[in-house]
Amino acid sequence: MVALLAASCGIVVANIYYSQPLIGLIGPAVHMSAHGASLIVSLTQLGYALGLLLLVPLGDLVENRRLVVVTITASIPALLLAGFAHSGEAMLVAGGLIGLTSVAVQMLIPLAAHLSPERRRGRVVGNVMSGLLFGILFARPVASIIADVSSWRVVFCLSAVVMAVLAVVLSRALPRRVPAGGQHYGALLASLFALPVRLPVLRQRALYQAACFAGFSLFWTGVPLYLAQNFGFTQRGIAAFALAGAAGAFAAPIAGSLGDRGYARSGTVVALTAIAAAFGIAWVGGRVHSVVVLAVSGIVLDAGVQTCLVLGQRTIYTMAPEMRSRLNGMFMAIFFLGGAAGSAVTSTLLIHGGWPGLCALGGALPLAALGYFAIAR
Repeated sequence: MVALLAASCGIVVANIYYSQPLIGLIGPAVHMSAHGASLIVSLTQLGYALGLLLLVPLGDLVENRRLVVVTITASIPALLLAGFAHSGEAMLVAGGLIGLTSVAVQMLIPLAAHLSPERRRGRVVGNVMSGLLFGILFARPVASIIADVSSWRVVFCLSAVVMAVLAVVLSRALPRRVPAGGQHYGALLASLFALPVRLPVLRQRALYQAACFAGFSLFWTGVPLYLAQNFGFTQRGIAAFALAGAAGAFAAPIAGSLGDRGYARSGTVVALTAIAAAFGIAWVGGRVHSVVVLAVSGIVLDAGVQTCLVLGQRTIYTMAPEMRSRLNGMFMAIFFLGGAAGSAVTSTLLIHGGWPGLCALGGALPLAALGYFAIAR
């Protein structure tokens, strides 16, 4: 079951990231300018953020297996719309719907926490999260390779087929889980936005992770541009580099075990320090013009971000079992906003500050989180 949940998270979350390396191909095909085509990625991210706030909390109200299967099934027409789109408007709508329906992954993670015993919850969540990170890291190179040998449209059409198969598998394999409920949807949403105020631990963990993911987005949005401009990397070379970073996903089960043993605080310090160190390594890689050093920085960065994320999720899942879906939705929404902010400033930062400027900001973010960690009770 853990393997199935991990694989499902990776397969579903990849839908958000397929378009990022393909924008240069999609834009001309649907008659969009370079600036207009970049809105496809933005609307996908916006759709995902809305889904985190509007759909994920339903896990505390609706039978979980049905909710997951319906959400994944709803992604099929959105992916097909992207695959067959011939106008910019259709592609923008498809991007928003793909993001909205991809939040099924954040319905599966609280379900994994519900299904696991307390003594193993951190390790289980860590294993499932490693599948999610693999999906994020592999989505870009897979999309690039498929588009290189066939067409960018095939990427979305193949994903629609995979979603159909996954929906059938999960409808048969997942156990039923009926939440206690007792609230209307409006009351559910109202309680969601009060959670960061009521629960300091949720607020603190979400802000740590927002800083981490902002750095993650800075690096993985900026490094393909840097490799292409300074190392002459092609699309395939960038895809191969991205695969190296996937090694950091193996940190997730270790992080889960640390949380189970009571080392969440010390593990968080180590993770934030590792992220700051990763940007120091990245700066050295740019200084000595070494792809190997840059790859090492990517691995350390991914391991640190994954460790902090798993420890944060394990911590918030112990607070209130009856509202894990709402806790996860708010946690991930704040976390995702940090990533969106990191992506938004990357191009401007590279233009005005170059690679050293990007590394400086990337290293400052986890250090700021460490400062907040030191004063937070």
